[in-house]
Parts: sequence; structure tokens; C-alpha cells
Amino acid sequence: MTISDRDFERAAAVMAQTRAAGHAVAARYDSRGGRLVIELHNGVQIATPVSLIEGLANATPADLAAVEITSGGLGLHWPRLDADVHVHSVMQCLFGSPKWMAALLGAQGGRATTAIKRLAARRNGAKGGRPRKAASA
Repeated sequence: MTISDRDFERAAAVMAQTRAAGHAVAARYDSRGGRLVIELHNGVQIATPVSLIEGLANATPADLAAVEITSGGLGLHWPRLDADVHVHSVMQCLFGSPKWMAALLGAQGGRATTAIKRLAARRNGAKGGRPRKAASA
């Protein structure tokens, strides 16, 4: 496939526009807080718990500290983990694939304790609790 000068110019324009919306100039792992800290070109810092980011949740502090800025400041890469994060995704609180995010949010919802949830559990318990799963053959 051949890329024309016009295609290249369009891609460069999109990259410039994306960078203007925010790009990383520094990134580090804060081991005390267990957070990824990204500094953007405009001085804004974003700090996100690594436990929320797909591919980083179970990594060692040494692996997390080896973060590199890639793609003109639009991406972060951890060579030891073969993990990548798009800076704009972190800015939008999108920390992984849709499937991974759904599992993470579902787990958080399952741990939530509210008065309504406690009442529902008591009512379900009064009815005999959750039905047993049928044994598979």
C-alpha cells in the first residue's frame, strides 16, 4: 500500500490536533499512592490508581516504574509488561478494553453495600436464599 503526500499531510494534521488536546510530557509511578501520574503539556497532572488500568493491576513496582512516553506524548508504554495506555483514554477515565472495564465495574458494584441491597439480601434469605445450581452431567 502506498501512502500519498496528501494522506501523510492529513495524518500529520490529525496528530497535531490530537496533541493540542493534551499530550504527556512526563509520566511516573507513585509507589506510595499506587498511582500512575501523568503530566500534560499544559502543566495539568493526572493521577490514577494503577489497579484500575488494564495490564498494570498486578505488576510489580519495578515494572511500573519503567514507563516510557511514546507516540509524540499520546501514549505510555511499559516494555517489561508489554502494556500500552493511550493518554487520552486515561483523561476520559477509559482504563482498558470494554470487556475489562465491564468486569471491573461489575466487581465494584457487587461489593457495594447499601440499605436497599441489605434489605434485598434479607428478603432473599427469608425465602430460602439463592437456589442451588443444577449439577452438570
